[in-house]
Amino acid sequence: MLERITEFLGANGAWAILLVAFIDSAGIPLTAGTDVLVVLLCVKQPQLAVLWAALAVLGSSAGNLTLYFIARKTGQRMLKVEAPEGLRPRFRKWFHRYGLVTLFIPALIPFPPMPMKFFVVCSGVFCVPIHRFLLTMLLARILRYGTEAYLGVQMGEHSTAYLKQHQWDLAMIAALIGIGLYLLVRLADRRKSTS
Repeated sequence: MLERITEFLGANGAWAILLVAFIDSAGIPLTAGTDVLVVLLCVKQPQLAVLWAALAVLGSSAGNLTLYFIARKTGQRMLKVEAPEGLRPRFRKWFHRYGLVTLFIPALIPFPPMPMKFFVVCSGVFCVPIHRFLLTMLLARILRYGTEAYLGVQMGEHSTAYLKQHQWDLAMIAALIGIGLYLLVRLADRRKSTS
């Protein structure tokens, strides 16, 4: 089965990875995710590793932008219906300050699955500037898919097992990055208030 999937991907790799990355990031979860496709394609065709990672970044970013714009268009109405009146301004303020930090972490780490779609939707609902949203998404996805492509080339078929074995190490690294980014935001806020 894996051999057939690999053959299919080898023949249709560019379209397959773009489509899967787009669909998965637009809010429709897929069992064979983009991460697995990047690794499989890099194992099969290591000379195209940069292309596979770039296509995953492109497809994923387009899918997340689609979800962002849908949330921006329809989310304000949903927020008025779903969220209690007093909670909206506080959550909006918190999200504008720390939301992109919380979006960065699940966008960066493939295992265990983290609730990234919630933060993408919140970015749209709260009208986070598109350039900030896109920059956060691109940085996280470049790091994620670039690392997976590198592992696929260096470790071959063992790279997926390596990622699964070290999922909690990756989660700890993500948590440390998140804490570091949170502290940077707090420091920037403090500097603004003192100047």
